[in-house]
Amino acid sequence: MRKIRPALLATLLIGFAPLCFGDTYEAGNDAFSVGDYETAHTIWQPLADAGDANSQFGMGMLYANGFGVAMDDTLALTYYGLAAEQGHGQALCNLGTMHANGWGVPQNDDEAFRYYGLAAELGITEAQSNLSSMYARGYGTEQDMVKAHMWISVAAGLNHSGAEYKLKELSARMTEDQIAEGASLATAWLDAHPEIVAACLAPEEDE
Repeated sequence: MRKIRPALLATLLIGFAPLCFGDTYEAGNDAFSVGDYETAHTIWQPLADAGDANSQFGMGMLYANGFGVAMDDTLALTYYGLAAEQGHGQALCNLGTMHANGWGVPQNDDEAFRYYGLAAELGITEAQSNLSSMYARGYGTEQDMVKAHMWISVAAGLNHSGAEYKLKELSARMTEDQIAEGASLATAWLDAHPEIVAACLAPEEDE
């Protein structure tokens, strides 16, 4: 069992918002969802090798966690990296987690901060929460409580689980002026990204 640095949330097992999946990718995702990792690997492998970012991310999850394959951080990093190069937000977030924890690479807060920042701007709430923690503790950046408040407020605004609690906990350590500034920055970010807000807050469709 991997141990995760307490200050950061692991995101390797978290699902990801669907973008433009084809039927074949969906078949792999359906298999993954019910624990049939071998089938998911069989479906995703050729798609990933052909350049499909979602399948590359899926392959990264399989190798990062040893699902249906031997755990291999090098291959996980490779597949996450390929997906991240195409702007896959959750892949960027998971690269941040791997660098934060030193999985397959030397532990590096600067790189973790960079990857979380890229993913956070794409609307990945796990990355926003982790970025807030890094700002609050000065990991990979100068401590900045205002930006810590901003990012956890954004995550809360996008309904990230546990964000409201973290926001309340963080606010207890800040001045009223800092809280007001962080809240203002968060509102500005959310107002500037209506498509992300709509996607995160849309009700789930019934099967």
